Amino acid sequence: MKILFAASEAMPFIKIGGLGDVMGALPKTLVKKGIDARVILPLYSIIDGEKRNNIKFLESFGVKNSWRENHCGLFRAESEGVIYYFIDNEQYFGRENVYGEYDDPERFAFFSRAVLDSLPHIDFFPDVLHANDWHTALVPVYLNVLYRGDERYKHIKTVLSIHNIEFQGKYDPIILGSIFGMDVTVRSLLMYDGCLNLLKGGIECADMVTTVSRTYAEEILYPGHSHGLHNILNQRRGKIRGIINGIDTDLFNPEGDKFTAGQYNADNIRGKATAKKDLQRSMALDMRNDVPIIGMVTRLTPQKGLDLIGEVMEKIVDMDVQFVLLGTGYSEYEALMYGWEQARHDKVRSIIAFSNEMASKIYAGADIFLMPSLSEPCGLSQMIAMRYGAIPVVHTVGGLKDTVQPFNPETKEGTGITFQSYNAYDMLDAIYRAVDLYHNKNLWRRLIKNAMTQDFGWDKSADEYIKLYNTII
Repeated sequence: MKILFAASEAMPFIKIGGLGDVMGALPKTLVKKGIDARVILPLYSIIDGEKRNNIKFLESFGVKNSWRENHCGLFRAESEGVIYYFIDNEQYFGRENVYGEYDDPERFAFFSRAVLDSLPHIDFFPDVLHANDWHTALVPVYLNVLYRGDERYKHIKTVLSIHNIEFQGKYDPIILGSIFGMDVTVRSLLMYDGCLNLLKGGIECADMVTTVSRTYAEEILYPGHSHGLHNILNQRRGKIRGIINGIDTDLFNPEGDKFTAGQYNADNIRGKATAKKDLQRSMALDMRNDVPIIGMVTRLTPQKGLDLIGEVMEKIVDMDVQFVLLGTGYSEYEALMYGWEQARHDKVRSIIAFSNEMASKIYAGADIFLMPSLSEPCGLSQMIAMRYGAIPVVHTVGGLKDTVQPFNPETKEGTGITFQSYNAYDMLDAIYRAVDLYHNKNLWRRLIKNAMTQDFGWDKSADEYIKLYNTII
């Protein structure tokens, strides 16, 4: 079976969010299972030099879209058994940013056409072309509209994965011809709610649509989570599937993490106390083992529940806890956390940056990991936290609901603390319950054991994707 993933980011070359993690881990797991899985992505100039040294030029050709014919350089690299292809065009990808450019529709329309045009040049016509999010949602559209007449493309099936439905690629219909190179006969494929919607076009044209958790696949059928796309999703619900993401358990491993002071595992967690002391030392917090550390590693955006934290932060810091946050985002949330650090420097630290080293230190050193997200398509942080024995406190939405089971002190089953409604005081009650459990050492050790023994690797999810691919092939 031959699979080609088209994506705007992929580890180990470029990562902005969770998509990069998925595109680094899923193809690698499929290859280990005997699948010929490859990845194609843009050759961004911000890919660092060490990684670029392994990227080799293959050839160049022209990619035609509307009235333009643009230069396309084709490159290749290999990492952990996976072949990666790169589409090069300095005009489109020689930028400081991966996303958020004024000409994003033109950049990713070019990339989508280049993906399809590159297949003869790499002599790889996949059984399934797997697109991801709006940036490559035009791939199944272009395939159906412009390429099916070519015998080499007729058999290719398509999957579109929605990693976050909030971002859809909405544009003025006037650019249908000039930017996307399609005439009015296919306008209805892309039109939705008065504008061109690239994600909607991908949903229409793909053979199967997946989301990154089972609960999220159900949630997006309703207005509260669909960001306006519930009507078309309900019409196409027969081809929607939810498959939970996994995490790279080799990368996120408290026994081998080079940034973790204490090496430990589920059978021997003594090293976690060492990691906690290291975090306290790094953050200049009191070196106390009897106080729980609440940790967060997050983007500072409304989706991540920062409004709830702002509403009850005073009550949180009035507890006998320490609070450490790592992340960047909206300026008002950065200011909120910086203000609390200044006001309660005895117990609050906010690192307004991102650092893989500090993320590992927080996962390993924290006792409680807070994720009060308004919505969460899958979420990786709660799974990483459990891997490191940091107990998640989560709002039961999307992938958080699928991966964190509420702990029952009577049966001693469950992996975290949950709250049902998006309400600051419900979240606060969940934090109170977590802190109370922390001080019951027998129950807390059992909860840590439950969390750390969960299998969040990619094997099961990869098997589900293989089953999905076989179904459409």
